Amino acid sequence: MTLFEDPAYASRMLTLLTLSFHIIYATIGVGVPLMIMIAQWIGIKNNDNHYLLMARRWAKGFVVTVAVGVVTGTIIGLQLSLLWPSFMELAGNIIAMPLFMEVFAFFFEAIFLGIYLYTWDRFDNPKKHLLLLIPVAVGGGMSAYFITVVNSFMNSPAGFDIIDGELVNANPLLAMFTVSMPTKVAHVVSTAYMTIAFMFAAIAAFRLLQKKNQEYHKKSLHMAMKIGLIFAVATALIGDLSGKYLAAYQPEKLAAAEWHFETTTEAPLVMWGVLGEDNEAKYALHVPYALSILAHGLPNSEVIGLEEFPADEQPPLVIHYFFDTMVTIGMFMIALSLLYWFGMRRKWAFVEKTWYRWLIVAGGPLSFLAIEAGWWMAEVGRQPWILRGLMTIEDAATTSDYVGWMFVLFAVLYFILGVGTVVVLSYMFRKNPVEKDLEHMQGGESS
Repeated sequence: MTLFEDPAYASRMLTLLTLSFHIIYATIGVGVPLMIMIAQWIGIKNNDNHYLLMARRWAKGFVVTVAVGVVTGTIIGLQLSLLWPSFMELAGNIIAMPLFMEVFAFFFEAIFLGIYLYTWDRFDNPKKHLLLLIPVAVGGGMSAYFITVVNSFMNSPAGFDIIDGELVNANPLLAMFTVSMPTKVAHVVSTAYMTIAFMFAAIAAFRLLQKKNQEYHKKSLHMAMKIGLIFAVATALIGDLSGKYLAAYQPEKLAAAEWHFETTTEAPLVMWGVLGEDNEAKYALHVPYALSILAHGLPNSEVIGLEEFPADEQPPLVIHYFFDTMVTIGMFMIALSLLYWFGMRRKWAFVEKTWYRWLIVAGGPLSFLAIEAGWWMAEVGRQPWILRGLMTIEDAATTSDYVGWMFVLFAVLYFILGVGTVVVLSYMFRKNPVEKDLEHMQGGESS
């Protein structure tokens, strides 16, 4: 008895499950070091124990997520070989280098994180301790870079020749710098910083709603919302460049994401809606000229329609909803953080109201949902290809009938890891509340 009839479909579902779970910890791994660094720098600059404590508490919690990220990252490498053997046989010698470098970057980050935690209060000059965070942040960013390079290669393969169905003359360096790499890497790193900033803002807003240590959490909220705004705007700008990349190099993905079926000029952007007969988008919001501007920067430019591509090479139209989810949440978070920034500067009362703080609390999980939707669009939108233009999902997948049961086992494992992470972090911070840590820090200074 098999759980899924088609091994290729089962492999897709298991890979989707693993990536969807891992991206949470990968985002934390990239974004948290920057937030720790900024908090500690402000604390040192202003001699403010609240910011120093933020850095210290966030670093302690970060260690837990790093440990889980190791497990999920290792599983991804394992599943590439087990679920997609033909792909690894063809392209393994190309992607082996960035995968190895990703592991190296992670260990580089983890080593300096351990030194950073162990040497707290051991430097006469706290700025020297702050310097240890630079390799931690660099390691997190480079880890994201190398793993995204692999994804970029799958979307725009380069750096090799195909002779008699075999990949020859491989040049891993050229394969790491494909045409899709700049926008993909920039988007991944920027969204990680944005998401983690809004995650910390959500935690601070929630604690303020509970009337917990007002000054500490107000400072945390203020800092996180400002950083979140900066990277939310950066993400929107990079997203515009990503749209122009798709129009030039993967027009079928852009057309499927926008339900743009006919090649036309002055193309509108279609948001949400339901696809009816004759490919008509019902109940959708049509933004005039916006798709032409997104694709080529001009309102009267021509955008290629999905009709130009063979039916068996068209991405699933469901990616339209992934794209809309990502864009809608991104615009909501820009508006939310911009209003907060203006509101605090002009002392508008509503930014401290309960209802507004609940919106900030919602922004944390919504930002993670936007990250997930973006990856779902990127990966599902590459269908039917695993290596665009060269190898399909069907050709690359394993033929094993046991992938469905592997899906169940890994789902249980991820559930245990996810719940375990929440339980450990909750216990850690309940046992050491902000007030207790502040007393400890102040006691250490007085002594």
